[in-house]
Amino acid sequence: MAMFAVALVATLLFSVSSAFPSGGQLDPHFYDHSCPQAQQIVASIVGKAHYRDPRMAASLLRLHFHDCFVKGCDASILLDSSASVTSEKRSIPNKDSARGFEVVDEIKAALEFACPRTVSCADVLALAARDSTVVTGGPGWIVPLGRRDSLGASIQGSNNDIPAPNEIFSLSFPICSLNLSRHQLILI
Repeated sequence: MAMFAVALVATLLFSVSSAFPSGGQLDPHFYDHSCPQAQQIVASIVGKAHYRDPRMAASLLRLHFHDCFVKGCDASILLDSSASVTSEKRSIPNKDSARGFEVVDEIKAALEFACPRTVSCADVLALAARDSTVVTGGPGWIVPLGRRDSLGASIQGSNNDIPAPNEIFSLSFPICSLNLSRHQLILI
């Protein structure tokens, strides 16, 4: 049953992630020339994080899920509060429950060392979600890459758009406003 749930969430994330590219055309080969080792770096660090804490895979998948439900898959969940940004980390669904930020920081630091200023945080979240699913025995998929990082966050969107754990998906549920295809909605 747990594997079914992981596969279902992974399918949802792939559908939502593809529906909201946060930029131009996405391409699985986006970093083939500018950072050819990007996917291996992400997979390696996700694997190590899962080994240290088996719950981390679910946490990284959840981070991407929560990111995609607010403003699209743009890494806005990673932004800290500042004078101009109120972080989504402080929203009701994320406060004291979203975790894995240190793993994303570790991945980003390794990528910056290998390929400075190349791989977006939004793509890091998408790859980490896929690799978290794979490391737990779930399905893998080709991740379209080339997302752009957000410069802003939406705490209101985070509070209003992320489904509660006990929310029953219905036609009145906010996910219906995401313009998903009938097939994608059925997969959810």
